[in-house]
Amino acid sequence: MNSELTPTQESNRLFWIDAARGFSIFGIFMVNIGAFSAPYFLYGGEEQGWTSSVDPWIQVIIDIFFQASFYTLFSILFGFGIQIMKDRIIARGISLYPFLLRRLFILLCFGMVHAFLLWHGDILLTYGMVGILSLLLLHVRAETKLGIGSVLLVGSVSFLSFLYYISRDYLDFVNHPMIEQSFVNYQSNDIRTIWMQNYQDWVYSNSAFSLFFLTLVLLPLFLFGMFLAEKRWLHEPVKYKSILIKLWVIAFVCFIGFKIGPYAFGNPLWLSYIQDNIGGMFSALFYILSITLLAGTGLGRKLLKPFAYVGRMALTNYISQSIISFILFYGVGFGLYGSVSPFLGVVFVVTIFTGQVFFSRWWFMRFRFGPLEWVWRSLTYWKKQPLRK
Repeated sequence: MNSELTPTQESNRLFWIDAARGFSIFGIFMVNIGAFSAPYFLYGGEEQGWTSSVDPWIQVIIDIFFQASFYTLFSILFGFGIQIMKDRIIARGISLYPFLLRRLFILLCFGMVHAFLLWHGDILLTYGMVGILSLLLLHVRAETKLGIGSVLLVGSVSFLSFLYYISRDYLDFVNHPMIEQSFVNYQSNDIRTIWMQNYQDWVYSNSAFSLFFLTLVLLPLFLFGMFLAEKRWLHEPVKYKSILIKLWVIAFVCFIGFKIGPYAFGNPLWLSYIQDNIGGMFSALFYILSITLLAGTGLGRKLLKPFAYVGRMALTNYISQSIISFILFYGVGFGLYGSVSPFLGVVFVVTIFTGQVFFSRWWFMRFRFGPLEWVWRSLTYWKKQPLRK
């Protein structure tokens, strides 16, 4: 038995999983740019800030098709990746937990740098913490993972939605002092002032209460990803095509019901947690199944190839989006904070993501891993990985 563990070779990668990761990076950026460029995502008041007639329609489209769908998709894929790595480690006879703990701790460190130096909306720090927690359930049966994840997700979403319902008259709150402070500080050309505001926003959005319920959402998504990896339905889509199509139909119906359904009742704020986390889970499942089935066709592979390039260096592209946004929106760069409408934000996203597609393609013609992926792998494996092809 060869006990030396090495990164997955390019020829062994699942093309449709890389494409799904790239698609999720695009969708995450579509949501994040609104929170990066204005304070309304955290503190309310977008009706007063974005007054163009087209802005509400853009926000509705983002709410239905993007909001909570793509970090959810990325979370499922994250759990999927942990399970695949577990199987490879065990097959090589290597000690499992030290390796995975080291990998997740390094991700946690990436998250700390990203959260406090670039953007308060970072998810990597939380991924690292919840990923470590998920290791406690790594050896339970696939069906048990699915059951535990379902109970945690439905239970936590139901409880918090009940709290939202009984306090629904107080949810539509606009924090005008914090909005004004955000404008002043993020438009400052003093990077310490920007970091101070960023830290304040991180603390505001990551209270103990928020982190607890975020954990109860992310952990089930990781478990769902592990379940899919154990079942190998996405490994062999031709063999399991009938199962994938049945799941696709269920996911599509629930996606429409939970994401669009609330608009039939005026889209009340107290329903948003259900819309985001139950609807977002089904929309993520719909997206990943659609990509998997589409990849089985010649035209589908051509359409998905740009996303696969981005997905192979998802960490680098995710962090790069924050670096670019930091330069675009804050006072130490171009200072566009507060002056970008949702429509213009979409234009920015499409333009920047297109650039990332071309850069990623160029990079992989020359190198084996993305830049940050290479650092992550080298630290994880305790060995400098070959970078150039």
